[in-house]
This record gives sequence, C-alpha cells and structure tokens, in this order.
Amino acid sequence: MKQNNLDLLSVHNLKIYFRTNDRRARAVDDISFEVRREETVCLVGESGCGKTVTALSILGLVETPPGEIAGGRIIFEGQNLMDMNEEKMEKIRGKRIAMVFQEPLTSLNPVFTIEDQIGEAINTHQDIEGEELHKSCVQLLKDVGISSPEQRLKDYPHQFSGGQRQRIMIAMALSCDPDIIIADEPTTALDVTVQAQILQLFGSIQKTRSMSILYITHDLGVVANIADRIYVMYAGVITEQGDTAQIFQNPRHPYTQGLLASLPDRSKRGRRLYSIPGVVPDPAHKPSGCPFHPRCSHAISTCRHEYPEMCNYGEGHLARCPIIFKKRDQHKKNEYAE
Repeated sequence: MKQNNLDLLSVHNLKIYFRTNDRRARAVDDISFEVRREETVCLVGESGCGKTVTALSILGLVETPPGEIAGGRIIFEGQNLMDMNEEKMEKIRGKRIAMVFQEPLTSLNPVFTIEDQIGEAINTHQDIEGEELHKSCVQLLKDVGISSPEQRLKDYPHQFSGGQRQRIMIAMALSCDPDIIIADEPTTALDVTVQAQILQLFGSIQKTRSMSILYITHDLGVVANIADRIYVMYAGVITEQGDTAQIFQNPRHPYTQGLLASLPDRSKRGRRLYSIPGVVPDPAHKPSGCPFHPRCSHAISTCRHEYPEMCNYGEGHLARCPIIFKKRDQHKKNEYAE
C-alpha cells in the first residue's frame, strides 16, 4: 500500500505477536489500512479479533514483553511512529493522536476533580495556567454537552453518569486539538439512547473540528451513520474493506454478512436473532487456510488449506473470499449466456 497525500495515518503490514512460555499468539497478522484527513474510519470485529491491540500499537502502548511488534510500519504524516523513541512519542501521544477508551470509570482517577484531570491533559502539552486553563476546561465541557460546566468541573467521576463520564473522556481527548481521535468501543457500556448521543457527538466533532476519527467497535450497527469507510477484522486480519454503502448494501465476505445478519431489525420482530456459530479462534492456535472457515457455511476444501488473497470488487471494495467472488463471476457468465 502506497502512502497517499490524503492519508493522515496509514498502517502497512502490521504484525503484533504475544509470547507466553512456548506459545506465540498472532494477535495482529499482517494488516494494512489508512485513515484519511477529516474522515471517520471504523474498524469492526468481534472481541478477540485484534482491534484494541492495533489501536494501542499506533500510540506505542503495546507492552513489550510479552508483546512484540513483529513487522510493519505505522506512518503518521509521513513519519514512521515505530522508529520513534519514547520522548518523541510523548509529543504525539495525546496531542496529535488522542484516544478514548472503552470504560471511562477505570480511566478517570476517582480522587481528583474533573477540572484537575482535564487540566492535567492540557498541561501535558501546553503551557497554560490559572484562569486561562480554567476557561479552557469550561469550554471543553460545553463542547461535549455537559450542562452547568462551571459547577461540574468541581465534581468527581462518581458524581457523573456513564454517558457523562464518556463525554468527559472525549473532552480530555479534544483538549489539545488532535489531528485524529482513536475511540475504542466508547459506547459498549451505555444504554441505546446514550449510545446514540455519543455517536452523534463524534459525528459533530468530526465536522466542526475537521479531525479524523478511527472508531473501533464489535457492532456494525453503531457505525452506520458515522463511518465514511469500514474495515472488517477477524482473527487478526482484515477480511473486508469498503465505504459504508458497499459494506451495508453489498457485503462480500461471509463474516461481514454474518455480522449484518445478527443485527436486530423491525422486520425480525418475534423471530430469533441470527448468531454466527462458533467463536473467534485462539490467536495461538489459528486454523490453517482461511481463519473463518470453521464457522463459514460457504467453506469448501480449498478454504481449509489456502490463505485467501483480497478479491477486488471495484471502487475500493475488497474482500478476502474467492469463493463468493467466483460465484459472482459465474452468475455474470450465466446472465451473458441467457
């Protein structure tokens, strides 16, 4: 994958392994993707697919050992983050690339006020103190929709609801006006109504601040209205990629089709929801061939032995399933014959 002038962040052939005793778990197994400027990209897949590890590697937060970056490059504005020492990464982490984690209650310190914690996030990268710092904290709470920000700055994390705490984490991520925010499952612990509010907030942030967002989730349904492009990840590999319309209207990989089929819908009311059989394989014991074949209803003998290459369905829509690709071509031949 070549670096494009529009790309803000691009990941090339990234491999992340974890070693425990004599085992080597291939958590991320040769993936490539890019996030363009002012774009929202969603990385989707079940728990255990390698999404969070990928996000942590971008920020240089994979603990080594037991983790090991076994190969690849992470290019941010033309610079390889993997070549940077910790001092250089500290200037980028939080300032240029910020992250919102899944559970805000474990990310916020219970013994410090919200103003202390937002102020610390600002002071890490900017020389602001006193009244100017206070005004910045107030404005950030306003920006993320916290009412009565002057008063709420003096409160502690336990005095806020789950949705409010997540808004505070977003405010901290915005504190240094980063070029890109990585949001790792930020709505998982929230009810549906609050989840929709947080997603709407991310969409608003992306537009008003002209920043990029890498949104990580296990649920395709939550990204339908915010994603420009989607990468579907399974067992450490990218199985399908395309813009939002391509993924939702014409999914090409059986795994993507399964994720979409499992979404609740009014038309399915009263019926049992579909679930993909089986579980994501252990990264230390992946099946040979296509990693999805033990769970796939389309699998043939070839799938058990050959690792599939990406098939090009046109206009940037790629999927790692030659079986469906061949069925499509055969269908076209039959149409022409008629």
